[in-house]
Amino acid sequence: MSIRHGLLALLEPGPRYGSRLRTDFEARTGGTWPLNIGQVYTTLGRLERDGMVVQDGVDEAGRVLYALTEAGRAELRAWFARPVQRASPPRDELAIKLVMAVGAPDVDVREVVQAQRRHVAQALHDCVRRRAEALARAPEHPDEMARLLVLEQLVFHAEAESRWLDICEARLLRLSQAGGASD
Repeated sequence: MSIRHGLLALLEPGPRYGSRLRTDFEARTGGTWPLNIGQVYTTLGRLERDGMVVQDGVDEAGRVLYALTEAGRAELRAWFARPVQRASPPRDELAIKLVMAVGAPDVDVREVVQAQRRHVAQALHDCVRRRAEALARAPEHPDEMARLLVLEQLVFHAEAESRWLDICEARLLRLSQAGGASD
């Protein structure tokens, strides 16, 4: 996730202060990826160092406002134009857990799969419910579209994880049957 580019996008309409950027980021992403205020200010400091943003005075409450520079606008346009690279996938804790469980003594890998399946089913249920709520509000609140897009991604990720768990379970079952046949 690019906090850097997310903040640039939020600054595009006009100057904002750090905690407002945090609030806007979380609202835009439906609270899915909460930000630590320290992350926001650290990122703003780096963006300022790199010439992407400048301090643009203070608001009536004395909070420092940040604004995009032309370099920041150019970086934002370039980011929107670039596809997200899939060359090196992020580490996935579940995949690591399952591959480590396969060779671990005294671990029932199928139980690990089942525990995850129960968790994914609950997460999918929650996402589908939240998506229905967002869909109901979307006609009156155009800002719900951003939240809806995030929820759709979460639903599809949960569905994909559930399908992957089905495949894992089937492979583990075939492996245990093949091992049992040779005993």
